[in-house]
Amino acid sequence: MERSGDGQAGSGRGNAVGFRPLYRQVYDTLLKRLADAVWQPGQILPSEGQLAAELGVSQGTVRKALDALTADSLLVRRQGRGTFVADHDDKQSVFRFFKLRPDGDGTGMPTSQVLSITEAAASADERGRLDLVRTARVVRIERVRSIDGRLCVSETISVPASLFPGIAELELPNTLYSLYAIRYGITIATANERLKAVALAEREAGLLQAPKGTPALEIDRVAVDLEERPVEWRLSTCLTQDIHYLSVLR
Repeated sequence: MERSGDGQAGSGRGNAVGFRPLYRQVYDTLLKRLADAVWQPGQILPSEGQLAAELGVSQGTVRKALDALTADSLLVRRQGRGTFVADHDDKQSVFRFFKLRPDGDGTGMPTSQVLSITEAAASADERGRLDLVRTARVVRIERVRSIDGRLCVSETISVPASLFPGIAELELPNTLYSLYAIRYGITIATANERLKAVALAEREAGLLQAPKGTPALEIDRVAVDLEERPVEWRLSTCLTQDIHYLSVLR
């Protein structure tokens, strides 16, 4: 890893095309290790001193890179214990991607019930959302979710069959992103969501035990892994009488 005399990367030309601060180079190096599953979800990382010695940079540079990875919810700092790879079963990680909250008291923790899992040829919408070739196949997961015991979400989840072999035969956990990471080495880094007000169609109304035409929130999400591949398309229909969508802007 190249350093310049002022502690920044490159040849010292800070305005050069492609210039990246040294801590961002360390960030990229550690991100690549996460993508390659060198460290597993829940595993503790080497100390800042060890990483600094290995990479030939200062502890401060490593700390800054770890802070950035923590801010991106890829790592978790635990006081007095160290830095760990984020596990999507952790409450912090669950709520990074699950933005629905109860209006009143309650933990807001979601639970899920799988209704069906099927493998089929990808539809045009699935090919477009997941950047798949025409002959690709997907696994579709249909399930409903509850918040604090209240049924409120119906969702269809599509993933490329080639990336998740055998997933249709598994007993799926409540938090799918944990399964993706542990069994398939696929860590969700970001998710792009589009929100839209809709009226419950007949099928969703039946699943959510609500009258057809009830106002609802549709969340169209594409989840992207550490290698910047779209790996999951999730379409959720949500009843919002007693819950809301929480977005924190920074």
